[in-house]
Amino acid sequence: MLFLFLAACITNFDLEQSTMSAGSQIQMAPQSTVNSGQSVHSQDSNMSTGSSHSDKEVDPNTPEKVPRTPSERKRKRKADDSGGGVVGAPVGSKGSRSLAALENKKINEYFPKHHLGSSPIRHGGAKSPSPQQGYPMYPPSPQQLMSPQVTTPNSSVAEFSSLMQPPRPHPQPPPPPLPATTQPAGSMVSKQVQVRPNNLGRTGQIRQAKTNTPNTELTCQRIQEFETQATSDLELRNNKIDELNRTTDELRHQMANQQKLIEQHKSHINKCIDVVKKLLKEKSNIEKKEARQKCMQNRLRLGQFVTQRVGATFQENWTDGYAFQELARRQEEIATEREEIDKQKKLLLKKRPSNSETGRKRSQPQPSLHNGTEATFLKPDAVPGSYTWQEYYEADEILKLRQSALKKEDADLQLEMEKLERERNLHIRELKRIHNEDQSRFNSHPVLNERYLLLMLLGKGGFSEVHKAFDLKEQRYVACKVHQLNKDWKEDKKANYIKHALREYNIHKALDHPRVVKLYDVFEIDANSFCTVLEYCDGHDLDFYLKQHKTIPEREARSIVMQVVSALKYLNEIKPPVIHYDLKPGNILLTEGNVCGEIKITDFGLSKVMDEENYNPDHGMDLTSQGAGTYWYLPPECFVIGKNPPKISSKVDVWSVGVIFYQCLYGKKPFGHNQSQATILEENTILKATEVQFANKPTVSNEAKSFIRSCLAYRKEERIDVLTLARHEYLQPPVPKHGRQANNQQQQQQQQQQIQQQQQTSFSIGGMFSGMNASSSS
Repeated sequence: MLFLFLAACITNFDLEQSTMSAGSQIQMAPQSTVNSGQSVHSQDSNMSTGSSHSDKEVDPNTPEKVPRTPSERKRKRKADDSGGGVVGAPVGSKGSRSLAALENKKINEYFPKHHLGSSPIRHGGAKSPSPQQGYPMYPPSPQQLMSPQVTTPNSSVAEFSSLMQPPRPHPQPPPPPLPATTQPAGSMVSKQVQVRPNNLGRTGQIRQAKTNTPNTELTCQRIQEFETQATSDLELRNNKIDELNRTTDELRHQMANQQKLIEQHKSHINKCIDVVKKLLKEKSNIEKKEARQKCMQNRLRLGQFVTQRVGATFQENWTDGYAFQELARRQEEIATEREEIDKQKKLLLKKRPSNSETGRKRSQPQPSLHNGTEATFLKPDAVPGSYTWQEYYEADEILKLRQSALKKEDADLQLEMEKLERERNLHIRELKRIHNEDQSRFNSHPVLNERYLLLMLLGKGGFSEVHKAFDLKEQRYVACKVHQLNKDWKEDKKANYIKHALREYNIHKALDHPRVVKLYDVFEIDANSFCTVLEYCDGHDLDFYLKQHKTIPEREARSIVMQVVSALKYLNEIKPPVIHYDLKPGNILLTEGNVCGEIKITDFGLSKVMDEENYNPDHGMDLTSQGAGTYWYLPPECFVIGKNPPKISSKVDVWSVGVIFYQCLYGKKPFGHNQSQATILEENTILKATEVQFANKPTVSNEAKSFIRSCLAYRKEERIDVLTLARHEYLQPPVPKHGRQANNQQQQQQQQQQIQQQQQTSFSIGGMFSGMNASSSS
């Protein structure tokens, strides 16, 4: 018995030690919530405030379920009524029932509950505190509290602060007391031996969890701040997301509405464009009909081309209309009347009185002979029907008045003839235009490039047609120049023409000046044609105006030259500079149809780019296209033939300006007037144009003549360039009187300053010589 008692005591002591160590390990879990200065050793993550191990999470292979092997001899007892028994224990005994109840206990039921205010800090000392003191055991943290919850800003801090405090343990019923009956020592020993392996297994699990727990230095306050900040950030983010979602939905709704509105506007614009196209086509058709009706009327009035057979061929010859025939008949009548007046004058001279001084001689004494007779011969009697002096004077005055009236009428007929000739020129031009328009493949109002509606043909050149068009996108009139390649051309010729057109486009597209026609667009029509879109000018060119009026007053001509020089100055100031090379009245457009408005230069097909590779400021650049251009407006250096091509510069355009100005003032070209280009080339007309001659009429100022002479200097070295021409005094604004006086005063002051400087230099030189003489004498 003594041996059994000692064994029971040893077993009980071991049980207390294991229980105390397990309680101390569990007690250290919420220590971080009390003391922020110590490191937290938790069995779970940093966000947990207690043990996450449940009491039910026990290894199924616990000592309670392992059958105990009897180590010694024990009594056999009857089985318990509840059916729960232990192998080796007496069946039906009280000790077996208490042992079964002890085995069904959980490990935390072995420890008494501490007061909530007790500190879970580990007691110092070598020995562990007695398990009878009691340490609070906290339940595992609920998993629902770990998920972030969106709360209001006022309640979020309180809720999370309550989460970070150690949870209060739920009151648990005390363990059932053991029966006070006396049990045999063997049953006590077996009960204690059976509980010990369970406690040892639980202690091993706790130690293993403690070993695997990560170390952290975060305090509860810090964690609370992080959670508060995370909650606020999450709330702000959610609010921002909601706001962005609402904004996105609103923008999508607005975008849908705008898309619908855009579609409505597009449909509306398309309808408007269709209406505009319809109206423009109707207007163009009406204008075409009116033009053809007017042309038919002018055919009868002004004339027309009539096909006549000449030998085996047919030729078109011009036949004048009834207006010219009436003028011719009237001129013949005037000529007949003039002849009749001349005849009457001759007859009147025959009927003129013989002595016009009869009255005077009668008043004077007549010399007589001695017998009283006159000293003169006897005169025959007067011719019957002769006029007296008064009658003769009346008849002569009538003839003179008739003759002056015929002369005036003849002058009027001459003016009317000139007017009819101008109308005939326009009529012939319109006939050709209508014929070319009827033959054009773009005469049915096509829309090119889905944008440009062609309305009417303006003119036709060698390989291009110029149509008046309407830009449906920009809602403006434009001029479409359609370049058509001949299908029979070889590929190299087509490539050369396209290269030439692209070169003109590349030069023209970079120009932006109010005196230069703008180039808007270039596009391809098909394999053999392309189109360039230019600015439209509602007016004729200067050549057409000169053909209508022959001359222009000096003031209007000066205005035109000023604008042309302004455009040339721009062409020479850009980088690289450009030479127009084909400046003539036909390439100067009158925007308003008269010489009182603005002008614009066009047609850069023969332009030269003075780049650094080809242009030398001292000698110029090579003329690679000799023979091209309009000969009346080209300088002499362009006609020089030699081994090397001639050198040209911007002075080519200066010569052209002089010729245009001369033609505007005098109504004719200064060199080669009424000559063809072939004749000019054969007779070397321009090479012989060493000096320009001015007619007496019309009257032109000396300043204008000086300006023309400076432009038409024969040697290009003596001719001024474009930039110097732009500063010519003839093109400068007039200086007012007070300005002239100020200029005169400035010139006088400059002269006085120069005189004073000369005197000072002479005085200094004299003083220097006097000092030298004094030094030499000393």
